[in-house]
Amino acid sequence: MPGNDRFEPHAARAMASMFDDVSGRYDLLNRIMTLGQDRAWREAMWRGVPDDARVVLDLCTGSGVSLPGLRRPGRTVLGVDVSFAMLEAARDRHGGPGWSPRLACADAFRLPLRAGAVDAITVAFGVRNLRPRATALAELARVLRPGGVLSVLEATAPPPGPLRPLHHAWLRHVIPFAGRLSPDPTAYRYLSESIFEFGAGPEFERDLGAAGFRVEARTAFLLGATRLWVARRTGEAGRDAPGPSGPVRNAATSPNGTGEGGGSATERSAEARAWLGVAAITSSALTLALGWALGVWIKSNAELPLSGPQRAMGWTLLVAGLVVFGVRSVYYALRYAAAGRGR
Repeated sequence: MPGNDRFEPHAARAMASMFDDVSGRYDLLNRIMTLGQDRAWREAMWRGVPDDARVVLDLCTGSGVSLPGLRRPGRTVLGVDVSFAMLEAARDRHGGPGWSPRLACADAFRLPLRAGAVDAITVAFGVRNLRPRATALAELARVLRPGGVLSVLEATAPPPGPLRPLHHAWLRHVIPFAGRLSPDPTAYRYLSESIFEFGAGPEFERDLGAAGFRVEARTAFLLGATRLWVARRTGEAGRDAPGPSGPVRNAATSPNGTGEGGGSATERSAEARAWLGVAAITSSALTLALGWALGVWIKSNAELPLSGPQRAMGWTLLVAGLVVFGVRSVYYALRYAAAGRGR
């Protein structure tokens, strides 16, 4: 990555330029590259924010996709980003009177907020762009009141396991290829490289602990391709190490996304079953879509101007995706049925 100024420390200008260039199709490409799952992941991030949080900062807000779920009567929501073009899109979509979010163009390392000014902070797919990470987390700890919550959603590098090669191929080849639909394809090569640089998750948790945060919940989505951390600012930097790692929970087993039960046991059971149903339907839809895509591929791949390795990759991604999501569909359907019998 030498020579790429986007990876330099405090690269606010380079980041702003990149996101200004891709702002027009950014959300559409995100939806494609996350297989339509990003909305559900953001909902889990929103649930990490306490209901009584009066001032909430959405850092790296981009076009404001994360803002609607944070809005509450009586709550001030702040959307901050370094890209002015992205903020213009956020203003057009979410601006207005009343409790509309307040938007500001600012550097994440120099937030225009006093110490302890906010009750909660959310960051969706932005933390990996902040270098050095320790300095960025120190600034978040500064503006977050003691006891405040930090909810971070981020794409992560492939963890060890049987699906690592598929995940690796998706990040290394498919994302840059999809970036050709963008006005700046280099932005999606950067996206791929930045995910590998960010790591699989343990590295980020160590940095959270060093900055004075305690991880209270961690959730994996899409077999670990994306992860959510809900952490609390509990003391001075370096005093609070992250909690025990343990196995990362699947999203469907943590419906409130925070690790803290809300409502009665019956309500939590009903919500968990609803999430299992959504997961089963989503996986089934993706399985059908992949099956259709595989059928089209079988009929027409010989006519496509592809090299041998590209053709092999196409077969691998479609067949592996069909198998993975087929198995997931059956798994969630069985769990949904079992949850219904247990009620």
